[in-house]
Amino acid sequence: MNSQNLAAKENYQFQKIVAIVGVLLFVIKFIAWYITDSVAVLTDALESVINVVSGFIGLYSLYLSSLPRDENHPYGHGKVEFISASIEGTLISIAGVVIIYEAILNLQHPKVISKLDYGIYLIAITAIINYVVGMIAVKKGKKNNSLALIASGKHLQSDTYSTLGIIIGLIVMFFTDLPWLDSAVALLFAGFIIFTGYKILREAVSGIMDETDEVLLKELVEFLNKVRRPNWIDLHNLRIIKYGSTLHIDCHMTVPWYFNIQEGHAEVDALEDLVKEYFGDRIEVFVHLDSCKEYSCQICPIKDCSVRKYEFQKRIDFTIENISKNEKHNRNVILK
Repeated sequence: MNSQNLAAKENYQFQKIVAIVGVLLFVIKFIAWYITDSVAVLTDALESVINVVSGFIGLYSLYLSSLPRDENHPYGHGKVEFISASIEGTLISIAGVVIIYEAILNLQHPKVISKLDYGIYLIAITAIINYVVGMIAVKKGKKNNSLALIASGKHLQSDTYSTLGIIIGLIVMFFTDLPWLDSAVALLFAGFIIFTGYKILREAVSGIMDETDEVLLKELVEFLNKVRRPNWIDLHNLRIIKYGSTLHIDCHMTVPWYFNIQEGHAEVDALEDLVKEYFGDRIEVFVHLDSCKEYSCQICPIKDCSVRKYEFQKRIDFTIENISKNEKHNRNVILK
């Protein structure tokens, strides 16, 4: 089993823990709401409902993303992680809207709050558990490049931050006996919850739409400049597509026109090996070979070339702009 499959299995196993923790915290928070009748506590309890639903959605998506490729899914099943994250982001935002609605109703018709001390103790326990599990989930998700696991972890962390705020509000209410604070705290953290949902949803949609990851592309370009070989006259039409934890890179490589098939593919193999060594098993590289043109001589650093038409003038470094264009590098175009 390669490292990519091991990472997928590790993601799936940890998501099981996230789902189980979601159910446990759901029970604790609803007990706290039942004994206090606080809309602020209800805020936390409603988000736990989303935790449970999204936890199992994330679990199913990680199961699907770990499946091998088949005839219907030649690039694998990794895209399902983006769908899972988009559902989770949407559910989080909906929970925030529901909380706002409940808070406004409570302002109009305040409820009698009781046993706040017990509610504070129970909610504090859930905050500690949420933070620890969320931190580990984000760490593992980043390590294994799993958007679904990162989304679950960020959700748990946002739940922790909102829970801490709610605890502070409950403590203030406990000592001041100001009932309107209950709704004020709920409204404040409903906005935070909605913003968190939006960020998760935005990242998921960018993955579904194959939006360019500027940070990843910049990292790749900097790496290629460091390991570049003289026979790589240019790289162009480079694209990066994410399929869950798997990255697909395809590009065109310009090599000397007089190379035979074996020589050309030796350069392709060298590029693929260097990129895979840097990024690991999670990456796939597809390279199309192009032959150089006469104008390529001005940017080609190959020494003692017997068919050179023009003097070498300057090597063109790879940039995000020129490596992404679907055209061979031309000194007169790039340096104008």
